Amino acid sequence: MQYQISHADLKLVLALVRGRTLARAAEQLQVDVSTVFRAIRKLEASLQLALFDKNRRGYTPTQSAKALAEQAERAEQALEAARIALIQGENVISGTVRLTCTDAVLRSLLLPGLAELMSRYPAVALEVATSNTFASLSRRDADIAIRLSNSPPEHLVGRRLGRSAYFVCGQERYRPGYAQAPTELPWIAPDDSLADHVSVTWLRQAYPSLTPRYRCSSMSAVGGLVGAGLGVAALPDFMISSLEGVERLSAALDGCETDIWLLTRPDNLSLRSVQILFEQLADLLRARIATACQA
Repeated sequence: MQYQISHADLKLVLALVRGRTLARAAEQLQVDVSTVFRAIRKLEASLQLALFDKNRRGYTPTQSAKALAEQAERAEQALEAARIALIQGENVISGTVRLTCTDAVLRSLLLPGLAELMSRYPAVALEVATSNTFASLSRRDADIAIRLSNSPPEHLVGRRLGRSAYFVCGQERYRPGYAQAPTELPWIAPDDSLADHVSVTWLRQAYPSLTPRYRCSSMSAVGGLVGAGLGVAALPDFMISSLEGVERLSAALDGCETDIWLLTRPDNLSLRSVQILFEQLADLLRARIATACQA
């Protein structure tokens, strides 16, 4: 391919990917519709690629257009970081940091303080991926992980933020039934995608013949069903305070206590953006865990 893509080309593609119509793209670029039409036709001819499929809904981007738009967004972020650096001076922290955690940790521990934290670092872009495994961090698809584990991978380094206990939880109306005949209640539990989860192991040992009425692919979903009054489940203490109307029906469950870790690869700590955000997240999460687990 001989054609050299310019920054103007990237802006053009990004505007049409975002706008999906010539009119909205023209509005973003502050030009007229005919200019956008001619420019995109010329770019496709120069690249010898179809960037958009025209249909009744507008302009649908091809995979090539999506790839260009992704690079355009990165360029946009880099320019914004440079602008902020000029305003704030050389101590500004910029770049993209990728974070992975479970849905439950995201909703119960991270989100309550994340907006205030990120407001301190306007030049940092945060990518959040929810996952129940260490795979994304190990494959270098993420920079920082928040995980519940009593034996985190040895190739990672991190901070132990606290310890979580598990309780059987449900709405108040389930309390008499749990005290008298717990196996007759509708139970909610993780499905086979979380077969090794501590709550699954505990339930299997405590009530070997019990078959849960509801099974979910994440602890966040388990908590959601408990909050909706569909039944009872073993939940970590940090989730309980965020579920309205949900109470602890039992004492802490034996064998379920789990450490909460903030983890990264050793080489990541050489990146200033990762290092700073890692330390700030550690402080934020320690405080949140202390509050949520004691509630």
